[in-house]
Amino acid sequence: MSFNLLNEKDWKKFSKDKKRFHENFIQLMDLDLTVPEGMDLKRLEHFSNILRGLIFAAVEAGQSGHPGGSSSKVEQLLALVLSGNLAFDPLNPKNPGRDRLVWSAGHCTPGLFSMNALIYEILRRQNKDLPEETANAVFPEQLLRFRHADGPQGHAEAKYPLADFSTGPSGHGLSAAGGMAIAHKSCGLPTKVFVMMGDAESEEGMSYEARNVLIATATDNIIVSLDYNHFGIDGPIEEALHSPYIGHWKGLGWNVIEVNGENIVQLYYAYALARKNIFANHRPTVVIAHTLKGKLYGTKENTAASHGAPVKHDEYITIMKHLGFDIPGIEKDVQKDIDVILKQITADDEKYVLEKMTASAQMIEHESELVKKMVIALPNRPLVNPIALRRPETLPPELIFEEGSKVATRKAAGAWFKWLEQHSAFFYAGAGDLGSSVLTNAAENTYGLINEANPYGRGIRFGIAEPNMAMMSTGMTEDILPGGFKPVSVFGTYAVFTTMMVNCVRLAVIGNHLNPPTKGFFVMLAAHDGPETGEDGPTHQGMYWMSIYSALPGIKVYKPMDANEMVEMLFYALEKGEPIAMSAMRPDTQVIKRGGDVPPAKAATVGAYVYKPFKENGKQKTVLAICGAQMLFSTLEILPNLEKDFDVKIIAVTSPQLFEEVRRDYPQTAQEILPDHERELVVALHNGWKGFLYPFMLPADYTQRTIAIDTYLKSGNVKEVYEVAHLTPPEIEQKILKALKK
Repeated sequence: MSFNLLNEKDWKKFSKDKKRFHENFIQLMDLDLTVPEGMDLKRLEHFSNILRGLIFAAVEAGQSGHPGGSSSKVEQLLALVLSGNLAFDPLNPKNPGRDRLVWSAGHCTPGLFSMNALIYEILRRQNKDLPEETANAVFPEQLLRFRHADGPQGHAEAKYPLADFSTGPSGHGLSAAGGMAIAHKSCGLPTKVFVMMGDAESEEGMSYEARNVLIATATDNIIVSLDYNHFGIDGPIEEALHSPYIGHWKGLGWNVIEVNGENIVQLYYAYALARKNIFANHRPTVVIAHTLKGKLYGTKENTAASHGAPVKHDEYITIMKHLGFDIPGIEKDVQKDIDVILKQITADDEKYVLEKMTASAQMIEHESELVKKMVIALPNRPLVNPIALRRPETLPPELIFEEGSKVATRKAAGAWFKWLEQHSAFFYAGAGDLGSSVLTNAAENTYGLINEANPYGRGIRFGIAEPNMAMMSTGMTEDILPGGFKPVSVFGTYAVFTTMMVNCVRLAVIGNHLNPPTKGFFVMLAAHDGPETGEDGPTHQGMYWMSIYSALPGIKVYKPMDANEMVEMLFYALEKGEPIAMSAMRPDTQVIKRGGDVPPAKAATVGAYVYKPFKENGKQKTVLAICGAQMLFSTLEILPNLEKDFDVKIIAVTSPQLFEEVRRDYPQTAQEILPDHERELVVALHNGWKGFLYPFMLPADYTQRTIAIDTYLKSGNVKEVYEVAHLTPPEIEQKILKALKK
């Protein structure tokens, strides 16, 4: 019997087969399925040859790339993009109402670009003047420069049609797509997020974390197309994943649809059933597609060797002829080969693709209708872009902290996050099982945690899963929702654990750089910074994490001195729209008394300010550049002793990177704080990594005139830990005097 699984009568018959359908599992392999109405199977099989021809030609041209996974995903692409399962308009590829497609297998760009080349070659034949929105589309002739500086890039980038996040490292794309899916569903949008994923990515711990969170948040609008070809780069995935593969998904509660990944009809039904949420259980779905890695790629077919290496030129010619392309095969003249492939695209082929693309575009709901759905889903919430918010001229009482009182900067951050949550419907908050400690919980609880019972919450319970937390939280910020709304996120953990999230944050800021229109803003809260997390010992004392984040272009480390500076710096970062790593302290810290020589807390947004100027009393001058509130107040204790022999100027440092930017863009402002001729007078003090303050030092003075922590400490209260670090006030005085004698 042949089944049409989208037909209610046929579905009822099929669903009685408990071997093929039970709980969260559907088995379609070897099932006789009706070819869907309007699907020309022979033509799609013809397109599979064309796509593989373009894939192999691109790899041959670049003598680089990933043919294996690209070739094994061909039928998946055809069943998704050219069969009515993806809401996508090639003439407006970034339409905010479209379905998203994220390449977690970000290396499979030969497949991505070849699908681009097929679609946009046909559109160009029909209309030479394509809309400006298609400017980043890839055309066949561009495949000649694949993986070159002036051609299509080696890994997926969000600027291209059919790619909505810039990916590369294995496993990261699933988490980023999950963040987008959470944002879409929690705003009441009907859009789907599809993920092209390789089976070896299940080895990545972050993908395990993502699978858990997406179940907990009932994110049923994400659909993973998993290329189950059994090979990673080094060999069979079973060498790393020894337990039954399906259990890595089904066992975590995901809906699983198992198909022959070379059968377009089965793939079509799998995606269509997933779109319909046929399981009706508010869980995400993975389509496990059994394939051959490097399908039809000669001797490399069904081997790990196909992953990232081209075949020899002579074998390339044989492969292409086997696909039906009688190419000339002139080495380093791949354009002639591509011309042969393109000649096989007939007028009927063009008509078919245009009809399918028109139908796919019609699946996209009008933006105004989607905005109405958000209004209905989020009643009484301010539909305001978070990055459009500005610091109120008069701060609300909850964001003003009494001078002279003691308030932890993490408490000020928590109050600000709650304020932002109350002023925008597009702010998301979560922590690595530390919300009540790093104090993101006030924001998380404003609308509650996202789950099946509360789909429109804004808090995300990530659990002890920092990498996935970072990738999901940053991924959602690199999307534009209907109405132009852009999600913003905060994700928090202890500063020392932020090193586990570096690659995720790095990928996000690279994405911001590669695709400025979707540039996202987020706050990575590095709480419990410094040696102040004393009792836990060196494993929890976050003193060196900023060494990595200070080196990443596109994100800056902020380290405010007190609670009021924390608020001002968060508002500044929001207005600037550049992601930040925000240092926050655990202990209650004295709120600085302002006035006189001490400027308002807003001065922290310059990255450094003069806390105390020279007295100009004729004594030998020295400049103390101090980062960290504990270091500032300890130095103030011994200041009278220092001033017996020195005229001391104190610069409070809140972000060396910000100050460097000010030095570049507003040199006069920077000179007013630290003139060039005073740099030789600087002694730098930091309760962490000594390199953090290098912008304030002359190179020759860097090691000799920096007072910092250059080893691991021990458990103890704050006083004891600073004693272990030899940073008590008397010891700081001795070190300053020693530095000044150098």
